[in-house]
Amino acid sequence: MIKDGDLPVDWGKDDDSVYQLRLFVTGTSPVSVRAINNLQIILDTHLKNRFELEIIDVHQQPMLVQSDNVTAVPMLIKKYPAPVRRMVGDMSDTAKVLRGLGLS
Repeated sequence: MIKDGDLPVDWGKDDDSVYQLRLFVTGTSPVSVRAINNLQIILDTHLKNRFELEIIDVHQQPMLVQSDNVTAVPMLIKKYPAPVRRMVGDMSDTAKVLRGLGLS
């Protein structure tokens, strides 16, 4: 017999969880601007009103870079809901970003 607590939670489908995301960028570099724009479109389309996006310039907040162990930029970190996931790049591959967010 399976109890509710035995099944993994599918956060992306029927839950009203607010996704907590951090996008690390390097100022207004072309790749960073593309990542911000691409991610904003994906989030507005698939998580409308269900996300908090914090955009962090690695040059202005080096302590966050260190504490979040950012090794490449742009890097998106999904902090909540679990599991924590990291994605690197300009976020142009929508299917890949959705998988990383647990929405596919």
